[in-house]
Amino acid sequence: MNIEDLRWFAVLAETEHLTEAAAALGTSQPNLSRSLRRVESAFGVQLFEREHRGVRLNPYGRLVLEAAQAGTAAVDSARRRIDALIDPESGMVRLGFLHSVATSLVPDLLKAFREVAPSVRFALRQEPSHDIVQDLVSGEAEIGIIAPRPDPEAFGWHLMEQQRLCLQVPPGHPFASRRRVELAAAADEPFIGLRPGFGFRRISEELCRAAGFTPQLAFEATDLATIDGLVGAGLGVAVLPAGAVRGSDSGAVSVPLAGVQARREVGMAWRLRTQLTPAAERFRTFVRSRPATST
Repeated sequence: MNIEDLRWFAVLAETEHLTEAAAALGTSQPNLSRSLRRVESAFGVQLFEREHRGVRLNPYGRLVLEAAQAGTAAVDSARRRIDALIDPESGMVRLGFLHSVATSLVPDLLKAFREVAPSVRFALRQEPSHDIVQDLVSGEAEIGIIAPRPDPEAFGWHLMEQQRLCLQVPPGHPFASRRRVELAAAADEPFIGLRPGFGFRRISEELCRAAGFTPQLAFEATDLATIDGLVGAGLGVAVLPAGAVRGSDSGAVSVPLAGVQARREVGMAWRLRTQLTPAAERFRTFVRSRPATST
């Protein structure tokens, strides 16, 4: 028995006549009879009383009719909702993105995309990079805006932005007036950083390790705006991407880090060997048409 058998059963229950029901369904009477037998076999009881001029539901049949109507209505509703979600003009894009691009890259990108696709909707997930990767694997997200680049064997990648990394220092700090600073010069400073598990936490730790020290963390936050605010309040210094905190009035000063490796690459990732929905494919094409930027 399948959902179409239940749909045919409901039509037969309405017409109470095999020939009329078959005509309404555009099928033959033998096909309808076989469908009815599948339904009755599935429930283990006879659902109609056969009469001289047709058929009539018995008490078991009335119970099954109620369930059949509810079930087919639910399936039809799901089909309509899926059709709406995959419509490239008004569908849904499941997008995961980093906390660190939530006030800069992502708002600008979505604003630009809505100018060309105003009816496309987004299911947004703001989370650490390892969670975005898991969401791409599970299908909870179709596209991720992430750093660093995930496994190239499993994920496609498009570079979107190269971010210069800076040492964020309190106002009046001795480094605040410098044009550039070596990260090693901040080895004795208290640091404000992200909690473990965030992709940028790993990047900043690797930079400090390359500079020859392990940062002494005064506080671990979950977003860059909090880090910027705490640095501005004088609680420590931090490594942050340039322009990652937009519209801040903390007073913290961004001093570019010296060294050609002091960059973070942010890009769009998607799972390979998985077909995107039309709306997500349209968004991916749009993003790939835009040149990578540098900050």
